[in-house]
Amino acid sequence: MAKEDFAQQNVARHLRVGRNFRTKGSNDNANLGWSLSLFIVVLMPFLGALLPGVLYPAGRRTCALGTLSVTLIALIGLISNFPALLAGETVTARIEWMPALGLNATFFLDPLGAFFATLILGIGLLIIAYGRYYLSSSDNMGEFYTYLLLFQGAMVGIVLSDNILMLLVFWELTSLSSFLLIGYWRHLAEGRQGARMALTVTGMGGLAMIGGMLILGQIAGSYDLTVILENRDAIQESDLYLPALILILLGCFTKSAQFPFHFWLPHAMAAPTPVSAYLHSATMVKAGIFLMARMWPVLSGSEAWFWLVTGAGLITVVLGAVISFFKHDLKAILAFSTVSHLGLITMLLGTGTAFGAMTAIFHILNHATFKAALFMSAGIVDHEAHTRDIRRLGGLRHLMPVTATIATLAALSMAGIPLFNGFVSKEMWLEEALHTEFFASPYFVAAICTIGALFSAAYSFRFIFHTFFGDTRRDYPSHPHDPNPGMWLPPAFLVCLVLIIGMAPFLAEPLVKFVTAAVLGNTAEVPTYHLAIWHGFKPPLYLSGIAVAGGILLVLLHAPLQRLWDATPRPEAKSIFEGLIAGCVWVARRITCGLHDGSFTRFAAILMVAIVAGGAHAYFTGNATAATRDMQPASVVAIATWAMLIAATGFLVAAHRKRLAALILIGIIGLIVSVAFAFFSAPDLAMTQISVEVVTIVLMLLALNFLPKETPVESSALRRLRDGAIGCVGGLGAGALCYYLLVRESVAPPISDYHLENSYAGGGGTNVVNVILVDFRGFDTFGEIIVLGIAALVIYALTEALLRGPVRARLLNRTPESPLAGDRHPLMMVVLTRVIMPVLLMIGIYIFLRGHNLPGGGFIAGLVVAVAVVQQYMASGYAWATQRQRYPYHGIVGAGVLIAGLTGIGAWFTGYEFLTSSFTYIKLPLLDEFEVASAMGFDLGVFLAVLGAVMLSLESFSRLARRAHTTDSLHAMDIDPSRDDQTEGDH
Repeated sequence: MAKEDFAQQNVARHLRVGRNFRTKGSNDNANLGWSLSLFIVVLMPFLGALLPGVLYPAGRRTCALGTLSVTLIALIGLISNFPALLAGETVTARIEWMPALGLNATFFLDPLGAFFATLILGIGLLIIAYGRYYLSSSDNMGEFYTYLLLFQGAMVGIVLSDNILMLLVFWELTSLSSFLLIGYWRHLAEGRQGARMALTVTGMGGLAMIGGMLILGQIAGSYDLTVILENRDAIQESDLYLPALILILLGCFTKSAQFPFHFWLPHAMAAPTPVSAYLHSATMVKAGIFLMARMWPVLSGSEAWFWLVTGAGLITVVLGAVISFFKHDLKAILAFSTVSHLGLITMLLGTGTAFGAMTAIFHILNHATFKAALFMSAGIVDHEAHTRDIRRLGGLRHLMPVTATIATLAALSMAGIPLFNGFVSKEMWLEEALHTEFFASPYFVAAICTIGALFSAAYSFRFIFHTFFGDTRRDYPSHPHDPNPGMWLPPAFLVCLVLIIGMAPFLAEPLVKFVTAAVLGNTAEVPTYHLAIWHGFKPPLYLSGIAVAGGILLVLLHAPLQRLWDATPRPEAKSIFEGLIAGCVWVARRITCGLHDGSFTRFAAILMVAIVAGGAHAYFTGNATAATRDMQPASVVAIATWAMLIAATGFLVAAHRKRLAALILIGIIGLIVSVAFAFFSAPDLAMTQISVEVVTIVLMLLALNFLPKETPVESSALRRLRDGAIGCVGGLGAGALCYYLLVRESVAPPISDYHLENSYAGGGGTNVVNVILVDFRGFDTFGEIIVLGIAALVIYALTEALLRGPVRARLLNRTPESPLAGDRHPLMMVVLTRVIMPVLLMIGIYIFLRGHNLPGGGFIAGLVVAVAVVQQYMASGYAWATQRQRYPYHGIVGAGVLIAGLTGIGAWFTGYEFLTSSFTYIKLPLLDEFEVASAMGFDLGVFLAVLGAVMLSLESFSRLARRAHTTDSLHAMDIDPSRDDQTEGDH
């Protein structure tokens, strides 16, 4: 085949279709701009998170305005897609990332995602404005806003993700970013504890949800949500439906604080109030609610869904409401009320009816408005009165009339009083409860919901009357007054929405039904129910009246009920959680300390026994076939070499306590292995092995210089016998596996055939080993040289620490075990290395240039040149060689990695993938035609990285060895032991 054909094949092999956005809808070209905005909406908070830290030195106002602009841009990008949604389209954006694994950057915007994203970004704007005035001058506002934007971006990513794998990433990001927000006041012990508790509970639920989502993806045959939502029948008919459902609900329940995971949310109140308001109204806890609504079309409707979701919701409704009524901290009252209302929404989604789904969406909207306003009002009270203890408050309506008005209106909505939006959704909730049977009773759910509504009214009325009504006190921790308008305007705006929706709920009806249709999908029609204040004298109204009247009665009886509550023994969720965590830590510590006691022999024994046991089980339970290949005859030389290898290995085991003898035997074994590589036609491996042996023996010799000549006996005879038996069994097992594979034909064609066939056609080289390293598996090689460079830098860093730390004195006062040689730099050796140096350099260059087609390459050449430099250190000493060193070895390592990386990146500019190589043939005057391959640049990077790493390690050990003299000896030779630049008398 002509060389031009090979080049064309090389180009064709590396051509890939360019990445672009894929959209769905009636007009793809129009949707392209919209789809681009989805990436802006999701990525803007993450990119903008860098801004607050930069702007904070310019002032608090500048920092807040910059953060506001980030969220505002994301919100505008979201709103720009609303025309497409109103036209009935679903806007999507997709980047193919890892299609083989089903992992792609895929977003889609439907009414449900738009609804939640608007709440997240819209309330986020108000929280940012509120936080500007809430945080004190001692708080780092830049850090706070950075965490807030990261959290905001993670939440937006959840509600807009189409790929469930990417959704899971955002899901875990909310746990991590909320951990930072809740623990923002790290000087408070309760803040740190609340952050750990939230991360532990939601993180564990997230791990469970990962399993459930992966199961759904396997059932549906895709990890795209839009595909999964179209496979309701396949999912619910699968045997894996129940495990998937339970695992997903664990994630939802932990995130949304449903029983029995409700306890973490109130302890998150140690966070600053802007965080609490954001977590409870539009983010974090709503993530679980959102996911239940998103998965409603495929998971709801089954008995398992009904019993699990409705049951958890009902328990949470009552439990959260009852606990809230008896709390004294304003934020604790609101936190447990959030738990109760989240249970309300969960119960509605659990019924599996279209009306329940519509009511849930409506209450999500209402709850977000009045709960954010309530938390900000509580923050104002705390900010001005310096306390949140309701027992130390009262009469604030006279001192804080604006705050009292805002908080009272929001609390009345939470209580379900007419003319407020909470009343309308509460009526719908009770209506749904009256039509839901539980335990074969048509009244059970209604009764439970009425009790929950009663306590909801009670804690709402208590919040109002015990905080703002009554006589003005004289013992406030600080004299309270209404704050700057910047603090009360955000909650006032939300209260305006509370009143507008409450008085004219028909204004919200189109939005609620629009979003409900997205929740229902193709499973049901949107109910014809109309949102209104008055539906006549019907059972829901009666139940609502009972709840309000009962709530007032409970407030009047609060004092005796509080004493009864305090005297009643009851389990404390926090104590149970801490006990479980302490127990888990104790068990983990016992297991870890029992297994990981620092004994290498124990680790090796456990690993070897496990490997042998696994191999034996596979052999005796598998389908072992008869041998299909005959044994090859062994020559006398091969047998003798094998015997030498066995003998050297045996002597090494026997003499391993003597460091010099062990090092010599290791070198012998390495050389014999090199001979074996050459015998089996692997010259590249043989050359590499020999070069590595020379370098490592020198490095090990320097390292052993700091160890005793002989190591003491630490193991008993019985233990040595046990370890020997395990080692022999392991070795026999490895030999048996090799024998089994060598005497049988492989089931599948070996991968070597592909490399042999495509080495020249695809990579332009006939040395298959080198082509694999620099082309087919170039990314692996790139990672390996990075690791090699890091290892050398770590050795250098450790050396620096030793030479500057307390160990330095021990090095200076170390007495050599043997007297120093009289002539440390023999003239014969010095002259010989000067002569060999240019020869080895020429050999290294030759090996480097021939490596693409003949045995050699950058790795071997780097080792050969390293050997040449090592000889100079050995012959003339550290100081002489260092004085003549022109380039730092750190720089050589960095240059190697940089050149290799730039070579790989260069492929992008020609439309190829990273590290894709290309080649061509050129002809220069007076020279024959020769090949030029881009892989040479990558090989040069490998060469420099290997050379720099080896020499940096050698130099580090040499510096330590140079200091390993007595101080007297150094001073006698007129050497300053504190300097490294001596040019004479060095070791």
